[in-house]
Amino acid sequence: MTKKIVFASFYPKKDTVLEVRKIIESMINSSRSEQGNELYNFYEEKENDSNQISFHLFEIYKNDKALDFHRNTSYYKNYRSKILNLLQKPIEVKILQSLDSI
Repeated sequence: MTKKIVFASFYPKKDTVLEVRKIIESMINSSRSEQGNELYNFYEEKENDSNQISFHLFEIYKNDKALDFHRNTSYYKNYRSKILNLLQKPIEVKILQSLDSI
């Protein structure tokens, strides 16, 4: 089975940056402890010209089953229900498949 690599980007409204950050941070420990999770890293990006902050998650799951498990957890569903209205635009999610990895 092929590993599933997820890259998700979040663009909070200017007045919701801290709230969005806390919601995503609340997912980290639970997600990392999932049996099928191999990596769950959280990043911040600051655009110099606009002072806009965005957040990004880079996740690796052992296979489709592990990613499906993650998306069906209560903490995942809870985060999704809280975060959507705090963003400038929908979450950008890319599911990547490795072509050349070690």
